[in-house]
Parts: sequence; C-alpha cells; structure tokens
Amino acid sequence: MDVKSAFLYEKIEEEVYVCQPPSFEDPNFLDKVYKFDKALYGLHQAPRAWYETLSTYLLDNGFHRGQIDKTLFIKRHKDDILLVQVYVDDIIFGSTKKELSIEFEKLMHDKFQMSSMGELNFSLGLQVQQKSDGIFISQDKYVAEILKKFDFATVKTASTPIETNKALVKDEEAEAVDVHLYRSMIGSLMYLTASRPDIMFAVCACARFQVTPKTSHLHAVKRIFRYLKGQSKLGLWYPRDSPFDLEAFSDSDYAGASLDRKSTTGGCQFLGKRLISWQCKKQTIVANSTTEAEYVAAANCCGQVLWIQNQMLDYGFNFMNTKIYIDNESTICIVKNPVFHSKTKHIEIRHHFIRDSYEKRLIQVIKIHTDYNVADLLTKAFDVSRFNFLIASIGLLNL
Repeated sequence: MDVKSAFLYEKIEEEVYVCQPPSFEDPNFLDKVYKFDKALYGLHQAPRAWYETLSTYLLDNGFHRGQIDKTLFIKRHKDDILLVQVYVDDIIFGSTKKELSIEFEKLMHDKFQMSSMGELNFSLGLQVQQKSDGIFISQDKYVAEILKKFDFATVKTASTPIETNKALVKDEEAEAVDVHLYRSMIGSLMYLTASRPDIMFAVCACARFQVTPKTSHLHAVKRIFRYLKGQSKLGLWYPRDSPFDLEAFSDSDYAGASLDRKSTTGGCQFLGKRLISWQCKKQTIVANSTTEAEYVAAANCCGQVLWIQNQMLDYGFNFMNTKIYIDNESTICIVKNPVFHSKTKHIEIRHHFIRDSYEKRLIQVIKIHTDYNVADLLTKAFDVSRFNFLIASIGLLNL
C-alpha cells in the first residue's frame, strides 16, 4: 500500500515559519511570514510527525511495535500473525490468514487515503517474483538502467567482477580521472549490492579510492560493469521448502588493503539455504596475525547474528545457539578459551564479546574447510570456477 500525501496528516509540535512563496505574497502583509500548522514535504520534522500519527493509530488498533525494528508492527490472532512493515509512506503487509490482510486494508482506508498496489512485486528498487516454490529477488531493471546511463550496454562481458592477483593500489603517478563520474559509478553500484553480494567485494575495494581516483581504478570499476552486462539477471532465490535454521559464515583475508595493510571482514547469514544478510568491510585495526583478523571478523559476524536473533523473536522464532562456521582453528580456540594470554592481549577488548556470547550459548563456533566457507566470496578475488561455485552456494541464480 502507498499513502497519498502522507506528510500532510499530522500537526507539528515545533514552531516553524516560512517566507511567503513567490507569486503568493499578500500585498497587505509583505513583511509577514507563515507559521506552519501541519507538516509539509521538505520539512525535517515531517517524516517523524507522519510516523507518530501512523504508529499511534496502529497501536490503538491492537498492534504492537517490534522490539528491534521500530517500523515493524505485529498483530496476533490466536495462531495467526499479521506483519506490517513501514518505510516512510510505503507499507508492506502480509499474514498467515488472508482475512487479517483484508481487515488491515480496510482499517487503513478508514483513516488515510491509500493506494492498494496488490501483491508485492516491486519495493524500494527490488523486483520480487512470488512463485509457488519460493521467492526471487533481483534488480535487473536497475542493472539495465545503469548500464545504459554509463554507456556499457554494448561492451564485451567479463567473467568475474574483479581481477585476481592484481590488487588495487594508490597509483599516484597514473593519470587522474573525472572524480564526479567515478563517484557516480560507485554510488550506483553500492545501491545494487542490496541484492548482488557477488559484486560486494569488488565495489568496496574500488570505493576506497574515491578521493583521487586514477585510470587503474576506473578500469576496475568498468570491469564490474562489464561483468554485470553478462550477468544482469542474477538474483537471490529463497526456496519455500528449506530448513529454517539460522546459521552464519565468517571469514577474513589478511592485510589485503594495499593502502594501510588492514584486513577485510566478510560474513553472511542464512535461514536454511536463504541468504538474508551479508557484510564486507575493512577492519578498523591493523591485525598482527591471520588469527587476529579472523577473530575480529568472527566478532563482527557474531554481532550480526545476535541482532538477527533478537529481530526474529518479534516474528515468533527463537534461534539460540546459532552455528557460526569459521575456517581458522586458532580463532575457534580463542573464542572457547576464556583465559587471556600473550597471544590475545593486544586484541581490543570490544572484540571479546564473542566469548561472552559463546559462554551464554547464544552461538557456537564450528570449524569448516576453507573450500566450503561461502563468506570467502566477500573477502578476496577468485578465478571463474571458484567464483561461480561460491555464488551458486549462496543462492544467486538466473531465473
């Protein structure tokens, strides 16, 4: 559903004044200004005022707010549940019982002017195909748009988004490129990573050179576009018949960032075979060893797992003792060993909360062979065969 003129529903509490609009000045009071009574588009207070109106209305009608996500509203009726997710004036809702959805639609029409969009097939730039055996989420229309925008519609394709054994460096002696074009290309690709974890590492690597981009960096970005030209319709597949267990994979490279020798954290979380969250981020510390880099990555992954666990409680699922797969034996030993010793004394204390989570049985850490650690995709570049194996493993498909 979409709310018509959502921001105009609520009065604002703050005193806000505006000059008389051009061509609408009152000739008798040219030195006067208008005082706002209601919210208006463009006001910083408007979204908050609208959210207050909507949330109050839903709470008064039997909904309760999510504990973690405050834009999620839940209503339970016996064994059935109605979920309402709000993004400014866009509302996605669904239920285990169709009557509850129809009821909610009527409830909203009673108070607001609404446009009913029907079954969800497009939201926030994501295309959603609901099939009998699962859901497919992609952004192929957006891919086509950016390929056309940057004139890549007829180029030769690349088999992977980034070259192997050719790390991006500062390259100070090389020729500089148009910084605005470079940043525009990076921004467009960043938006695409919402459904394309296969380009996440390559985009993040290129994004580190936005201050003074050189020809080598632009060449790397162009390779990502050439890869997208050949794989424009890839998307995430969420099968209906799959286990519903929360599990995570954690990985790190070691000193992979050429500028400051920091490592890259990679992590991904699954519900059964459904990829629901992924991370690729340069670490804030310079790791003294592979073990430390892996430990920091595992702590980051643990934080994401705890957030998902709390989020899923709102949906009625309890995922305690979640498995986190790590391909480094030393990291697992540090997590399980509560004693601080010489090998761990230099690791920042804030990363040690993973030990506390392990002792409380919120998570468990399990050794996995590097070949099967799918978080590898988010930490480094690969050849075609390994790359294709990893993207198939995380559920990226062409439908």
